[in-house]
Amino acid sequence: MSALKFRAANYLDLVRWNRPAGWLLLLWPTLSALWVAANGFPGWHLLLVFTLGTILMRSAGCCFNDVADREFDRHVKRTAARPVTTGAVSVREALLLGAVLALLAFALVLTTNAATIAWSFVALAIALFYPYAKRLVSMPQAVLGVAFSFGIPMAFSAVRGEDRFGLTAMLASVPGLAWVLLLGNLFWVLAYDTEYAMVDRDDDLAIGMKTSAITLGRMDVAVVLLCYLVYIAIWDASLTSQLQSNLFYLAVTLAFGQVAWHYTLIRERSREGCFKAFRINHWLGFTLFAGIAASYSWR
Repeated sequence: MSALKFRAANYLDLVRWNRPAGWLLLLWPTLSALWVAANGFPGWHLLLVFTLGTILMRSAGCCFNDVADREFDRHVKRTAARPVTTGAVSVREALLLGAVLALLAFALVLTTNAATIAWSFVALAIALFYPYAKRLVSMPQAVLGVAFSFGIPMAFSAVRGEDRFGLTAMLASVPGLAWVLLLGNLFWVLAYDTEYAMVDRDDDLAIGMKTSAITLGRMDVAVVLLCYLVYIAIWDASLTSQLQSNLFYLAVTLAFGQVAWHYTLIRERSREGCFKAFRINHWLGFTLFAGIAASYSWR
């Protein structure tokens, strides 16, 4: 393999290009919010902006996260071979790549409106804080939950916001429904990222990392299931009266079925089962998005 190909392969590995589950977990709630905000198909412009922006920001987040965690990652089986940890990609290169990807995402946001541009700075600040939350709080997954859910208010702002700056314009661009959906989605993130943390629990205990899996102890499985149920219940209660569609009811039923499947995967707390449960989570988000999109299409 040539030096150029080797470097490109390391960059792709850094942004998890061959592991799309991460950006899919961000994408489905964001697209769901777009459809709800627009009362149906939001148009190709916003669809492309939020789809490409989600992929770019997820990739940028991986760069910044791996730089922040490089000293911890070398002691965790699952992350020891990451490019920044091994030195295959330098800290400077990772930060530069992350900055370029974030700027490309910001360029997409610039094609929306002033209120959404303003909200993008809030989203970036939360995303940058998350890697360090793992050192400060016992449930850093809650911070990730806000970061991974911020596409929801931004989607509403892009559809309904005004092209003017200011706190009043920002707040007016995001209705209460968006914040309720964000709250529900936060519980989903708590559920799947706790599954993720359960994979690394032994290693994280050894290095002193704070995670929800460690904080919850033997309550982890019960709390994960509860978080799934709260997530689905909040989205169901928030959207049922607006959609009034059997297709959405079907999607909610299928989502509950997937929660039961997750229980079978994590109840023994095996690394393999918990990691599989995390990796298939995007299907849960897709199920609700499909129910929402189909409900608008078949009106």
